[in-house]
Amino acid sequence: MSLLRETTALIKKEFLLEFRLRYMFNAVLIYLAGAIFICYFAFFGRGGDLSPMTWNALFWIIILLASVNAASRSFLLERSNRQQYYYFMASPGAIVLSKLIYNIVLLTLMALLGLAIFSFVMGSDVQDMGMFVVICITGSSCLAATLTFIAAIAAQTQHSMTLMAVLSFPVVIPVLMVLIKVSKGAIDGLDRSVAYQDLIVLMAVNVITITVSYLLFPYLWKN
Repeated sequence: MSLLRETTALIKKEFLLEFRLRYMFNAVLIYLAGAIFICYFAFFGRGGDLSPMTWNALFWIIILLASVNAASRSFLLERSNRQQYYYFMASPGAIVLSKLIYNIVLLTLMALLGLAIFSFVMGSDVQDMGMFVVICITGSSCLAATLTFIAAIAAQTQHSMTLMAVLSFPVVIPVLMVLIKVSKGAIDGLDRSVAYQDLIVLMAVNVITITVSYLLFPYLWKN
C-alpha cells in the first residue's frame, strides 16, 4: 500500500511540474512540428510524391527521435539535490514506476498528436485508422518503457547523453522494425487478425521491460 501511495504522489508531482512549466511537452511539440514540416518541404516542395511505405517509415522515425528526446529528460535532467531528496523520501520502485507511467502517458499523447499533425500536413493513405491508432498507443508505450530504463542507466554516468544515444538505438531498432511492419498492414487495410501476433509481441516487450526496470532499478539507485 505504501508503494501505491508513493507512486501516486510522484506521478502527481510529475504532471504538476509539467502543467506548470510545460517545458518538456512544448519542446517535443516543437520538435515534431519542425521535423514534419521539413519532411513536407523535402518531399512536396518540388512537386514530389510520397509512397505509403515511405510515409510509414518517416512517421515512425520522427516518433522514435522525438521519443528519445522526451524520455531522456526523465532522469538526465533531474538535479542531484532532488535525487538525494527522493532517495530519503521514496522507494526506488515508486520512483521508477512513476517515471515509467509518466513517460508512457506523455509519449502516447505525443504519438497521437504527431499522427494528427503528420496526417494533416503529409496526407494520409491509412485504410484502417482505428488499428493504426491502436498500434501508435502500443508502440509508444513500448518505446517509453524501454527508453525510460535506458535513461535511468545513462544517468549514472558522466557522459549520460552520449550513453543514452549509444544504448537506445540498438535496443529500439527491433521494436521500430516491428512497428513499421504491423502499421503497414493497417495502411493497406489488411485484416486486423494479421496484426495480433505482432501486437502481442510489443505488449510482451512492454511488460518485460517494466518488470525488469522495477526489479533492477533499486541496484542503480543505491549507487
